[in-house]
Amino acid sequence: AFNIPWQMKAFDGREKSILRAATRDLLPESIVDRVKSPYPSTQDPAYEQALRTSLATIMADPDAPVRELLDPARVKETLGRPLGGLSPMYDRMGMELAVGLNTWLTEQDISLDL
Repeated sequence: AFNIPWQMKAFDGREKSILRAATRDLLPESIVDRVKSPYPSTQDPAYEQALRTSLATIMADPDAPVRELLDPARVKETLGRPLGGLSPMYDRMGMELAVGLNTWLTEQDISLDL
């Protein structure tokens, strides 16, 4: 599919036109017509809840290495939003980055001197 000309890939003015056309009769309309996400994401609310729990645990741990890099007011605001009310590109990705960085810093036994 890499070598297919762009005009064919986007024949209806949208990205992934060929894929959408090929799967239209197999997938729900909500999937076929959904806007392309620049970042792969799961729609499962349990994943978002797990991220929120992990971030809250980090903020409650004074020894969490990434804690000093985070804005407590922004974290509190983000965690205070209703489940499903996060922006996938900013809030959720920010939580993923914070949790992932904290895990990496902890596993590598790295401390930050700020």
